[in-house]
Amino acid sequence: MRIAIGGFQHETNTFSRTPTTWSDFAAADTWPGLLEGEALLAGMLSVPGSAPSNIPMAGFVAAAGQTSHTLIPTVWCAAGPSGRVTRDAFERIVGMLTDGIAKDRAEAVYLDLHGAMAAEHIDDADGEILQRVRTLVGADVPIVASLDLHANVSQKMIDHADVLVAYRTYPHVDMAATGARAFNWIARRLAGAPRPHAAWLRAPYLIPMCWQCTDDAPAHDLYALLDHVDTAGDDSASFAMGFPAADVEKCGPAVWAYGTSAQSAQDAAQGLLDAVNAAEGQFNGEIFSAQDVVAHAIAIGRDNSGPVVIADAQDNPGAGGSADTTALLKAMIAARADNAVLGLLVDPQAAQLAHAAGAGARLSLSLGGKSGIAGDSPLEAEFLVERLHGGDVTATGSVFSGYRLTLGASALLTVGGMRVIVASKPIQLLDLALLRFIGVEPLEQTIIAVKSTVHFRADFAPIASNILICAAPGAFPLDPRQLAWSRLPGWMRKMPAAR
Repeated sequence: MRIAIGGFQHETNTFSRTPTTWSDFAAADTWPGLLEGEALLAGMLSVPGSAPSNIPMAGFVAAAGQTSHTLIPTVWCAAGPSGRVTRDAFERIVGMLTDGIAKDRAEAVYLDLHGAMAAEHIDDADGEILQRVRTLVGADVPIVASLDLHANVSQKMIDHADVLVAYRTYPHVDMAATGARAFNWIARRLAGAPRPHAAWLRAPYLIPMCWQCTDDAPAHDLYALLDHVDTAGDDSASFAMGFPAADVEKCGPAVWAYGTSAQSAQDAAQGLLDAVNAAEGQFNGEIFSAQDVVAHAIAIGRDNSGPVVIADAQDNPGAGGSADTTALLKAMIAARADNAVLGLLVDPQAAQLAHAAGAGARLSLSLGGKSGIAGDSPLEAEFLVERLHGGDVTATGSVFSGYRLTLGASALLTVGGMRVIVASKPIQLLDLALLRFIGVEPLEQTIIAVKSTVHFRADFAPIASNILICAAPGAFPLDPRQLAWSRLPGWMRKMPAAR
């Protein structure tokens, strides 16, 4: 049978000042650039002789390839987290998606969505996409969509899809696996299984991203419950912890379940919500200031049992941060942190100046601090240009294995005993390859500071002696109470209640 496939992914930080435009989706960065038609299929199976890239669409395409079903590719694109998607970009891409679906009569539709997209003119952008596709194909054509673990899920999304399936890991090592799960649902529907009953419930509190890691409690234990639901006959469930930087009504954690009866779906969803509510007080931990985290890292680093990793978590470009703030870097220099590196700091002008000067040159720079973040400013210093690189990097870690990452002109700069990796494009430092590409061996470092919140843990936790969370200035506050909310429901607590 014929399955139309397409994807449109964006995690929108509505508090960001940077709009997300058509060009952000068209160009490659962490994600591949916009793919249309047959290029979509080719792009998702672009690593000869290896497993598919860890993208939901790639997992879906690979699973479908083991069957006789025919895929009808429409369009797929994604852009790094930033501000609201412009009306122009949203309407152009949704138009490409729906036009592609309309060209061929398909028996089913698969959509690779994020779940936390907001456009300039539509708060629930993912719900709008699902509604438009449902209106186009009618009530009887199965629609299945995969979602990010950070999705902000709405009743509208539930209503217009037969099934929504979300990632179960953060760091997201199961993106392709989630796409394969979505295919299994479509295959069941095409084989004659009825549309399952659905139940959707919301938790009453936001979960800071730094405590959403599924390697640790309580998230680890909550996601283990989903496996128990999956083994209960034909039932299935998902839990999305939400993206707590989206000022929209649907923002926040949600659980939803599917069953052969309305009662079984409701019982499964309620059981999960009860567990999420009971775990509320466990979503917490220690967060350091820039000065305190550096002092702590230096003290810990003396035992040489492995690098101390500092997460510059509020300047994470993977959550809409600018990746150019300098407070942590300044604190490391002031404390004379030795054998230490920070990355990836985004400053295309500094990178170009370094390339013009050449390796071995010394030059005075006003580095970073150009995004207007409160409490932040450029670092004025003289730097040694240690190494230069064009910025094309192949990822090796479990989250982005095989991805071709595009950093633009990049430079390794040294100031005192401190090194900083400067890139031209915002890429979250979540892969050891993003140090090694420019000659920095992670295992030889005493301190590694990463502009990331949680994703870095997949690659860095196995080599780290300690991981510390830092709340230096950035566009993505770890405490959602610091944000100027206007559309969040009044009953939604902006932080988990203490135990």
